[in-house]
Amino acid sequence: MPVTRVVSVDDVEALTDRVRENRAFLAPWEPVRDEAYFTVEGQRAVLEAQLDAYARGSMVPLVIVDEDDRPIGRVNLNNVVRGAFQSADLGYWVSESHTGRGIASAAVAEAVEVAFGRLGLHRLQAGTLLHNTASQRVLARNGFRPFAVAPSYLRIAGQWQDHVLYHLLAPS
Repeated sequence: MPVTRVVSVDDVEALTDRVRENRAFLAPWEPVRDEAYFTVEGQRAVLEAQLDAYARGSMVPLVIVDEDDRPIGRVNLNNVVRGAFQSADLGYWVSESHTGRGIASAAVAEAVEVAFGRLGLHRLQAGTLLHNTASQRVLARNGFRPFAVAPSYLRIAGQWQDHVLYHLLAPS
């Protein structure tokens, strides 16, 4: 059974509930968010921008769903670059109530299939904070390998933080 599908504006209320419920849980792993992000209007703006980027071919915004098709997280293929690069960045999160069940690993596997199948990409990249071992395990389970440490890579939780960069190449 698939655990992901393309996000829809119909998901806005459920996703707003999820980001509110997981605000403290996700805060150490994400940029500082303004209050508007945690509102229906804020989430609608996020989804509309992502669906516009999807229509342009620059990202694939997916929602992670439970067995009843209720949103429990997100996985995105961001910054899709064509030409000689044929690459994208992978990002994901799962609600705290659903961690430790293999859902993130399954969602990442489906995103990899989209990237290398439907999109025909050559390479995926993902970054994790140095101490985010749970996310590193998800990536390793899906065949990603670390290739670099990027100093002060992203501003997470209000501070520029180092990240371990992972990559996965399409099967030859």
